[in-house]
Amino acid sequence: RWTQAWRRMNKKGKVDEQAKKRTRKAQKFQKAIVGMSLDDIKKKKAQKPELRQAAKEAAAKEAKARQSQKAKTTPAKGKAAAAPKSKGAKVPKGAAAAGGGGGKKDFKSKK
Repeated sequence: RWTQAWRRMNKKGKVDEQAKKRTRKAQKFQKAIVGMSLDDIKKKKAQKPELRQAAKEAAAKEAKARQSQKAKTTPAKGKAAAAPKSKGAKVPKGAAAAGGGGGKKDFKSKK
């Protein structure tokens, strides 16, 4: 098993070459995102967690209030708009004439 061919194949006994190539660990860095510059992101990270949590809760309350207000105004419009849509489903041109089968056209048979 430990023949010269195997040792050559598995790179054994090559002392003159360096042992193993070392890979570099990827460096972490931060980029700006859409709507926020890098400075803004750093400021937000530097804030105390309590302040961030308070701001998050305030934003959630505001969003919930906006959502509930939106829900109050839309039902009146929604009921009126939904009725005409359910009247009849659109049918493709060929399907109505052919009896619903969207198969191949038969050019050879004449009626």
